[in-house]
Amino acid sequence: MQTPDIVEYIVNWLKTYVEKSGLNGFTIGVSGGIDSAVTSTLCARTGKKVIALNMPIFQAKDQVSRSADHIAWLENAHDNVTGIDVELTPIFEQIQESFPKEIQDGLTMANTRSRLRMTTLYAFASHHRLLVAGTGNKVEDFGVGFYTKYGDGGVDISPVADLMKSQVYAIGKFLGIHPDILSAPPTDGLWEDDRTDESQIGATYGELEWAMTHDASQKIPGEAPGKDLDNRQKEVLSIYHKFNAANQHKMAPIPVCKIPE
Repeated sequence: MQTPDIVEYIVNWLKTYVEKSGLNGFTIGVSGGIDSAVTSTLCARTGKKVIALNMPIFQAKDQVSRSADHIAWLENAHDNVTGIDVELTPIFEQIQESFPKEIQDGLTMANTRSRLRMTTLYAFASHHRLLVAGTGNKVEDFGVGFYTKYGDGGVDISPVADLMKSQVYAIGKFLGIHPDILSAPPTDGLWEDDRTDESQIGATYGELEWAMTHDASQKIPGEAPGKDLDNRQKEVLSIYHKFNAANQHKMAPIPVCKIPE
């Protein structure tokens, strides 16, 4: 991968897009993970205004500290970056008090956290006339749909959505992202037990990249695994196909009922 060229291309693409939009720059949620660290750094390199938000909700301390450290690093390196802490835990607690108990299952409330962050990002974006930058990579956005619909999936622009997770890591190393972020297990940060993405999906991002590439190479995507695959590869393909099928409602355009003449 031609990492320096890709970095330059994304930065120029971001700069051109925001200038054509007539807006002032970008706002982005920084989670302490690799995707948001890389995306926020790419946005900062445009020279346009960047507001980086740290938005904890009952967050694990290591996630909060990694996010804060990265934002401080960005502010120190780029005059156009402003970091802001927005503690959303009290607001989330009010939502919990308002929602009927019977709908407060784990997944519903995890997604509610993500949508609360999206609302916060758009409040800052609206006031400062900014674009909300998404942090999803190719595997998450177009492979397994591992994001919250109208949560972290609710964005204006997706700078790294054509990059595999391994490519995002390579860019992170090139950009000088802190080693603590590079080595941290990927997590969506939406659960109080700090579960990882791998524990939720059942496969690593490396395995999912392989499955996505394997599927793209097949004459008939989704066909039965070949005899030359080992048991783990067949299992990973099954996991990939399950998530891909279940999350098509996120990845496909919103269905519109077309009325015949």
